[in-house]
Amino acid sequence: MNISLTGFAGVASIAFALVLSTQITSSAQISSSTQISAPAKVSAPAKASTAANQRQLHRLAVQVNVNDPAVMNLALNNVSNAAQYYSEIGQKVEIEVVAFGPGLHMLRDDTSPVRARIKSMSETMPNVAFSACGNTRENMARAEAKDIALISQAKVVKAGVVRLMELQERGWSYLRP
Repeated sequence: MNISLTGFAGVASIAFALVLSTQITSSAQISSSTQISAPAKVSAPAKASTAANQRQLHRLAVQVNVNDPAVMNLALNNVSNAAQYYSEIGQKVEIEVVAFGPGLHMLRDDTSPVRARIKSMSETMPNVAFSACGNTRENMARAEAKDIALISQAKVVKAGVVRLMELQERGWSYLRP
């Protein structure tokens, strides 16, 4: 008797599971067909969310610390791609390229292999800034026994590494190409 009761309970639970899964599947199909045929409506909170999304400001800090034209161009490609992407989706982005160490050559007037490209980008992308490490500039001036002129688009910060830290502490995303 105990075995038959256990067998009955097992069969009953399997039957209940089958009935339940059939009801869930039917309900999902009805729900799916309703969603497909019903016109898409955007609720007020979704509209507000979209508007807020358009006002969202993104911030990107890009490090350049090597004197390599390929790396400098890669950094500028990344900057251009990010600026273009956010422009296309209607969102704002601020980008700051921070050059220090050997990467300061990117912003030097006499040695920059990307000087013309930076000038062009600055004219079309006012949301992009270029920061030059003051410590590196002083060390280069001392080593070369001459003043180190920077391109006009560069602003001098005391220390490039500190500038990157401060930007990250303020929530900026960090990129080192």
